Amino acid sequence: MRIKYKVAVYCHRECSIIENRTADSWSVAERMIGMDKRVLDSIVEQTHALMAAPSCCAEAKAAAQSWLDAIGTATEAAETEKYLAELAADIMPIDGLIGFAESPAGVQYFGGETAKHLAAHAKEIKAAGAAYCDCPACKAVAAILAQKGNLL
Repeated sequence: MRIKYKVAVYCHRECSIIENRTADSWSVAERMIGMDKRVLDSIVEQTHALMAAPSCCAEAKAAAQSWLDAIGTATEAAETEKYLAELAADIMPIDGLIGFAESPAGVQYFGGETAKHLAAHAKEIKAAGAAYCDCPACKAVAAILAQKGNLL
């Protein structure tokens, strides 16, 4: 609810001067005003899902919160870029997951049986066409990155 309120207030505040700006100077939030509200709601929902995921790293949580806080502010465009860069760096490609789960470091991190099951699961979803890990954090990141064009 918080983000909907911020965007609505931002829209109301900017409507009177938006016509005096060039398209180059519009903020991400101003472009989002014209964006289908369902798309923005989906990105915000996935951002909250990412932050709630046990497999989400601290850096991604911080970037997500900074992005949410920046919507409608002067730092919005910069925070959007940082957020997307963090997400792109954090998503685990399926081959990377398989390699890590089968490595000595993966066995040490997960434990022998868990690493074995994780590698088997990763191979199974790769065979079904998955490009990335299917943990809750990576699922949320993939959904957000699929909407990247709507954020830039």
